[in-house]
Amino acid sequence: MNLTMKVMLGMVLGIIVGIGINLTGLNVDGSFVNEYIVGFFHIVGKMFVNALKMLVVPLVLFSLITGVCGIGDVKLLGRIGSRAFILYMMTTAIAIATAILIAAGLGIGKGMNATTTAEFTGKDAPPLSQVLIDIIPTNPINAMAQGEMLSIIFFAILLGISLLMVGRKAKGVVELIEILNEVMMKMVSIIMALAPYAVFCLIAKAMADLGLDLLAQLIGYVVVLIGALLLHLFVTLQLVLKLFSGLSPKIFLKKIRNAQVFAFSTSSSNATIPVTLRTVTERMGVNNSVASFTVPFGATINMDGTAIMQGVATVFIANVYNVDLGVSGYLTVILMSVLASIGTAGVPGVGLIMLSMVFAQVGLPMEGIGLILGVDRLLDMVRTAVNVSGDAVVSTIVAKSEGKLDLAVYNDPEAGSFDTDDVHLDLDVEREMAQTVDSTHSK
Repeated sequence: MNLTMKVMLGMVLGIIVGIGINLTGLNVDGSFVNEYIVGFFHIVGKMFVNALKMLVVPLVLFSLITGVCGIGDVKLLGRIGSRAFILYMMTTAIAIATAILIAAGLGIGKGMNATTTAEFTGKDAPPLSQVLIDIIPTNPINAMAQGEMLSIIFFAILLGISLLMVGRKAKGVVELIEILNEVMMKMVSIIMALAPYAVFCLIAKAMADLGLDLLAQLIGYVVVLIGALLLHLFVTLQLVLKLFSGLSPKIFLKKIRNAQVFAFSTSSSNATIPVTLRTVTERMGVNNSVASFTVPFGATINMDGTAIMQGVATVFIANVYNVDLGVSGYLTVILMSVLASIGTAGVPGVGLIMLSMVFAQVGLPMEGIGLILGVDRLLDMVRTAVNVSGDAVVSTIVAKSEGKLDLAVYNDPEAGSFDTDDVHLDLDVEREMAQTVDSTHSK
């Protein structure tokens, strides 16, 4: 059984176990199951997510520097960036427009007398001007410590260009960074080998916490939102891929599975960056010079799944509170969502912050967000998988347009597939390394 099948099996078993715990009432506060078994799931899951996040900054830094140094044409960076940005904004606009059309057409929330005790206080997102200013870090080390992705991207690109300008004298540094990049990729392989067990724990914990009574109450909202997300994933994104690159969507969907499952389990595009990078470079044949920029950039500003949630949630809450937004209101929602995806780039809990901004703009009551908070954890998992898929689609399109896509790798179903031998130590290498260390100490 390959890794993808093991991870999928872990996810299915996690859903079964988690829902079983929830339905039997074993997850009540203070119970043995909730304290120790669900608590154990929580610990293992969080450790796994932390392990993935641990790799993000060094992997993006080293990968992007080697990408810049190996790109062959620095002007290409500008073309990659502009094309990626336009595609990300285009897919986000399509996503929210589709979501609004579906939700408004089905009239979800009409006649529903929903009440909630959950409270939500909208947070102020930084103005776009501040986001642009913060792209240039005053302290790159602090930016790395805080995981500020746009700042890290800027610093890595600038460092890569500077190494190119230094020329042959920097060859040793570039070779060292290339080796460090390979080491980080190997660490990704080690953590991926543990994924089936961690995914089981993450999903079981999420399902055990999910209130099924609440899910039943909001079933219309949940079904429409998941339907819109799946439509965007399997139809819109695949049409965009086919239209702009001519590549096979069937092959893409097969190869992106691993990254989707990781995104679904972690609910974090940033935490999934290591897996997404490995998938698009080794499974799809995207050159590292493209992927090292488009993947972390997309994880920061590409919010297709979040935009769909905003569209469906806006229509749902408007209908619940009998507010007629009209065509102008919905156009405002589309524009606000696209702009907010840039203005809130890298802000934690970005989905609900963006939604509060949209509600404030169109005059919807902020307490309406409290209605959907209970099921947001489940839906966040699905929309993160959509976000990550969008990152991979745009990375593939941009690479194909710049001649940086290895078609032989893309069309090979086995290319880059995870092999557990990747995480085994070679005894000969161990002995050689030990001898090297001993000889270095004895000098």
